[in-house]
Amino acid sequence: MAEEIEPEVIHSWSAPRSLSTSLMYSFAQRDDTEVLDEPLYAHYLMVTGVDRPYREELLSKMISDGNKVVNNIIYGPGGKKYRYCKHISKQRLPDLSDDITKKGKHFILIRNPLDILQSFDKVIPSSFNELGLGDLICIYTELCAAGNPPPVIDAAELQEDPEAALRGLCEDLDIPFQASMLKWEAGPKSVDGMWAPWWYKSVHNSTGFSRAVNYPPAFPQSLYELLEQSLPFYNMLRCHTRQRRFPKLARPSLPVPANEKILVWVGDELLPRESAMVSVFDSVVQGGDSVWEGLRIYNKKVFKLEEHLDRLFDSAKALAFNNVPTRDCVKEAIFKTLIRNGMFNSAHIRLSLTRGKKVVTSGMSPGFNLYGCTLIVLAEWKPPVYDNTGGITLVTATTRRNSPNNLDSKIHHNNLLNNILAKIEGNNASADDAIMLDKDGYVSETNATNIFLVKKGIVMTPHADYCLPGITRATVMELVRKENLVLEERRISLSEFHTADEVWTTGTMGELSPVLKIDGRAIGDGMVGPITKRLQNSFAKLTEELGVPIPTYHQPA
Repeated sequence: MAEEIEPEVIHSWSAPRSLSTSLMYSFAQRDDTEVLDEPLYAHYLMVTGVDRPYREELLSKMISDGNKVVNNIIYGPGGKKYRYCKHISKQRLPDLSDDITKKGKHFILIRNPLDILQSFDKVIPSSFNELGLGDLICIYTELCAAGNPPPVIDAAELQEDPEAALRGLCEDLDIPFQASMLKWEAGPKSVDGMWAPWWYKSVHNSTGFSRAVNYPPAFPQSLYELLEQSLPFYNMLRCHTRQRRFPKLARPSLPVPANEKILVWVGDELLPRESAMVSVFDSVVQGGDSVWEGLRIYNKKVFKLEEHLDRLFDSAKALAFNNVPTRDCVKEAIFKTLIRNGMFNSAHIRLSLTRGKKVVTSGMSPGFNLYGCTLIVLAEWKPPVYDNTGGITLVTATTRRNSPNNLDSKIHHNNLLNNILAKIEGNNASADDAIMLDKDGYVSETNATNIFLVKKGIVMTPHADYCLPGITRATVMELVRKENLVLEERRISLSEFHTADEVWTTGTMGELSPVLKIDGRAIGDGMVGPITKRLQNSFAKLTEELGVPIPTYHQPA
């Protein structure tokens, strides 16, 4: 008789119909592993009173005292190095000993509810509690809190590439992979639970992990609401898989690491960064149909808030948006976002309003929007995007600003597309931005900012016919007048910019940025000019003085 030893216990936790029995058969093929099929099943039936076609027979054959099962069977002596325990997550009841999760190795097996529900419903009527996805989240959280985050494996990986998935799982569990895990004989197994005739018919016909069916049958409408309830729990766990099937791109580092954990206003609520999303039926996805503004935060105040809101609402009205949030609602969302993120200085807001949070069917017609606008307030820690001390470089794009500046939807979208194309040209030339010319070859603006030049003490900027009449542009024009400088607003040729004494750009995100080189030509003496510095100082002083204060948080009495 073989000497009994204390085996290392491997716990598999899953929802039903997640290929958990196939994975149990896989581990049963190892020469160093014994397996237990749902050892806590009788305890679950006894405590919950849940009915099953085989309930009485199961209770007569299995120990229903859960803690005895944990102590004497799961963690009892055995004859092999490893003991593999297949568990269904809902069988982890609160009255069980904490030893069940504190000891042994654990992993989570998940499967898309879209692939679970129909199969499960053939045997037992499906419900959220029966699936146990909430219980699976609790088990994952419990193990993480104990300092033992479990590996998570998606059943789709086992179907797509069984060997790679099993090798990865074995590596995560710190056990050697055995090739025998890839195949087993068809038919019932001695390790099967007595419920096998009800649940294991398809797996008894298998000899290994088989690829998923490319074109499964139609999903029944009767299970649609349950699918909606279940998918978020599956997706929460899927974020923690190794992503062998669809490897993730390397996660880039953020320019400002503090933005990793921000709250974003979407619709009518604040959401964590990774959860801040809009529906695929939102008008911005279906047709790029939205308006937006950029705002900056200085010294606990929102600079030029009213002016930006004026332009936002004018844009929404010009594009015939309906059910637009009120001005007070937008302000409240802005302030709540800033306060909750603790952003009171050196922050930037991207304020967006889409035509409709949903459309009744896919398409670009505004008439499809019957649900009202989506308000998005994205606040980030963000210094000015350009080097306003050392200066920036521009090139001239071949992409023209061919359309006049107005809010006609098609023209507006065309201008945005041209901005992107021009920015690509700037990136390819290793420049900070790109100058765009109008249809007649005169300078309009850059792909992201308005532009000014100085020649013999006179400040000039292009007419706003083919450029956005920027709020920072208007602010700087006002400062020019206050500084008793001459200002001309007229058509300006590219050669005039090449031969200017000074050039700068203006924008909410960049403020007032000196340009030292255009198309390889040094501007003036190649240094930041005196008028540029003078206006930068005036602008900085203005941002300290002006702005709408962010409300102060008061602790309730």
